[in-house]
Amino acid sequence: MKKSAVPDLSRRHFIGSACCAAVGVTGFLSSLASLRLMGAVASPGNVSASAASVASDYKALVCLFLQGGNDANNLIIPSDTSGYASYAAARSNLALPLTGLLPISPRTSTGRTFSLHPAVPELQSLFKSGQAALLANVGTLVYPTTLSQYNSNSVPLPPQLFSHNDQQVQWQSSVPDQPATTGWGGRLADLVNTFNSNNQISMSISLAGTNFFQVGKSVTQYAVSTNGAITFAGTTGGNNPLRYQAQQDLFAQAQPGLFDTAFGGISSGSIANTTLLNSALAGAPTIATAFPNTTAGNQLKMVARLISTASSLGLKRQIFFVQLGGWDLHADQLDSTNPDSGTHAALLQQVSQAVSAFYSATVELGIPNQVTAFTASDFGRTYTSNGSGSDHGWGNHQLIVGGAVKGGDIYGQMPSLTVNGPDDTGRGRWIPSTSVDEYAATIATWFGVSPTDLPTVLPNIGRFAKSNLGFLG
Repeated sequence: MKKSAVPDLSRRHFIGSACCAAVGVTGFLSSLASLRLMGAVASPGNVSASAASVASDYKALVCLFLQGGNDANNLIIPSDTSGYASYAAARSNLALPLTGLLPISPRTSTGRTFSLHPAVPELQSLFKSGQAALLANVGTLVYPTTLSQYNSNSVPLPPQLFSHNDQQVQWQSSVPDQPATTGWGGRLADLVNTFNSNNQISMSISLAGTNFFQVGKSVTQYAVSTNGAITFAGTTGGNNPLRYQAQQDLFAQAQPGLFDTAFGGISSGSIANTTLLNSALAGAPTIATAFPNTTAGNQLKMVARLISTASSLGLKRQIFFVQLGGWDLHADQLDSTNPDSGTHAALLQQVSQAVSAFYSATVELGIPNQVTAFTASDFGRTYTSNGSGSDHGWGNHQLIVGGAVKGGDIYGQMPSLTVNGPDDTGRGRWIPSTSVDEYAATIATWFGVSPTDLPTVLPNIGRFAKSNLGFLG
């Protein structure tokens, strides 16, 4: 199995991207465009001394990618007597004690009872108050697939189903049946970027370096850090004026080659955008909400700060990418002496606390109904234990949070949770009952995409029964 993909901004990564691009000048120029992650090429504009309030027609999406494959079989747990007994028998040493589980009461009853992991009381609270929803058993699909079709190989299946790298790209591109060149977040940005009156700062901002989700044809992702826009090494953001000016002069000079010219122009634009964005952040209102000092907490805190600058930057649509790694838990998934704790519990706690703080920040900014955060992950994990952890699976459960969310419910269809049952391809690798396309289409529709334009964002959506799962108002 392949290891989890790690964002790579190295020269080797760039050359590899160029080699994989289409042959010819067009493919090469497309690869050069990836350098624009340092910033969209534009001239700096004037930023007001203090950020204006966020526009009433503003909307933002925040993708929280759980890199490595979250074991959501221990996020949503059957808690009725027979359901829990089956769960405990199948999961063996991965099963959590019934006494510590956090009960939830979904608005739509299926006759089954479920609870949440003890590490997520903040998510339980958001679920109960209607700002969080759960989507059951969603995953990559080429076509709707039954167990019979899977076993007979009578429908195309996503290639390399249990590979981290492949499934991350397929989740983020939503086109598993063809070589992906763009992500569904990038195609969405291309389509709605006309809402924005100013393109000096890209509407697609990543807090986690390069990602496939935000790769578009006309809108390029802009990578920032949890401290703000990334400055060139050696300039410390302009604190050494002579060196900083010398860099700018070098980039502005005429260059003999295509690569040199592109690099110089992109670098000059990046310096301008760094100044622009950091000036906007400096003038942004202070957010009083306390965020946890964690990887997810610090990334989402910066997303909240960036959202507060949207009006001053002329942005009415934004898409953010946040990532938390460490979910590939083949071993040491939980503490054998205290199953409610351990590595997986710590990761879930980090998500729960960070997402709750982020929602509170949107309330503080007066825009809870205008911002939707949602999770994604490589795949689910096996229902059965491998001894001290779980292995790569398929269908998985996801979380959606925001004021526009029709929360307090589990959407989609929970798997039977029966090993060798009607949803199991082996060891509790659930066949997804909902496709990534349907999940993404629901989000894109809320973001402003019309039904006629959905195939532009999600080319395969017509193969599936639902283009709107109903979890967003």
